[in-house]
Amino acid sequence: MSDLFSLDGKHVLVTGGSSGLGRFFAVFLAARGALVTVAARRAEALAKTVDDIGTANGRAQSVVMDVTAPASIESALDAAEARFGPIEIVVNNAGVTATRPAFDQDESDWDKVVDTNLKGVWLVAQATGRRMVAHKLKGSIVNIASILGVRVASSVAPYAISKAGVVQMTKALALELGPSGITVNAIAPGLIDTPMVRKSGVPDAIVQATVLRAPVRRIGCPDDIAAVCAFLVSNDASFFTGQVMSPNGGTYQ
Repeated sequence: MSDLFSLDGKHVLVTGGSSGLGRFFAVFLAARGALVTVAARRAEALAKTVDDIGTANGRAQSVVMDVTAPASIESALDAAEARFGPIEIVVNNAGVTATRPAFDQDESDWDKVVDTNLKGVWLVAQATGRRMVAHKLKGSIVNIASILGVRVASSVAPYAISKAGVVQMTKALALELGPSGITVNAIAPGLIDTPMVRKSGVPDAIVQATVLRAPVRRIGCPDDIAAVCAFLVSNDASFFTGQVMSPNGGTYQ
């Protein structure tokens, strides 16, 4: 393993770690020596991530967490820290989407998306940030936003709104937590080939149009994003905070 972006012995929490980008983040960071705790609402869904990390000689554990419920977050953090010690790095990744025109979205769509993508990110950052300050740790929080939080898109209004909120939350938290030695950054990916994207029903025409618009002539893969995350949580990025990094193949021009 290269020493580049080494995370040897650091305790990393990855929310939404059972699939998609969360799973890739967890595996990628574990390969760099991190002790990884993956969190999601269903324990059985986390087992494959933990098993895959173990098969590659990494160390990981899982905790059940509902990011919209403060009591669930605190209970999960207690369990995670009991085995691996204080959490030094957070990848705030849990998220959902609802793909329908704005007038067809109902209150339940809004609540599901905004509660998870915005309130959930806030609650996890708040809870873990408090613990980092209490332990006097120079920690790192990376919030997963989206290119749709910084540009116009149709049929995903609650999702885009929630991710725009994550961008502003990141900047606000960076200001407040910086004096305590904690960096807070965001990743705003372009279109990435993940299970959530495929399940959301993104039309093939949009995928192809994105490919044609991108100078690199492809959509992203999870490794493209995981590498950015590995940098932001490493000591090499200690002078980065309040930043929004957008791996998007050049589509945001």
